[in-house]
Amino acid sequence: MANAVDIAAILIRRFEGLYLTPYLCPAGVPTIGYGATYYENGARVQLTDAPITRERAEALLQWHVKTVYLPAVLRLCSGLDHPDRLAALIDFTFNLGAGQLRVSTLRKRVNAGAWGAVPDELRKWNKAGGRILPGLTVRREAEVSLVQ
Repeated sequence: MANAVDIAAILIRRFEGLYLTPYLCPAGVPTIGYGATYYENGARVQLTDAPITRERAEALLQWHVKTVYLPAVLRLCSGLDHPDRLAALIDFTFNLGAGQLRVSTLRKRVNAGAWGAVPDELRKWNKAGGRILPGLTVRREAEVSLVQ
């Protein structure tokens, strides 16, 4: 699974970007590092939090991927058969949350082994506030490239 973690972290770094000081993400949630909204102790990121180093951001990313998102994807998706596919779903879940994965048709297709239908399911998740966002479209295509 280490390969999947490494691949997912590459995607997350690419699409989240690195912010060493807290900021409001497009959804209006205080965020830091590579898209972290909370720390290892469960405390939510606050806009008044001190800046972090690049090394701290990397440690926080690794912690989230290994202890939150990887276990969530493995728990929800029994049909995973390749590290690239696992990485794509980790990135998806990091971006949208385990709750969205849990209720999605995407999950149903993965668990049924219907990999031919997975790209179209991923592509459905490129909107925010009802609008197609180019950044989400590019992110979903990066995930699609890993599941085919």
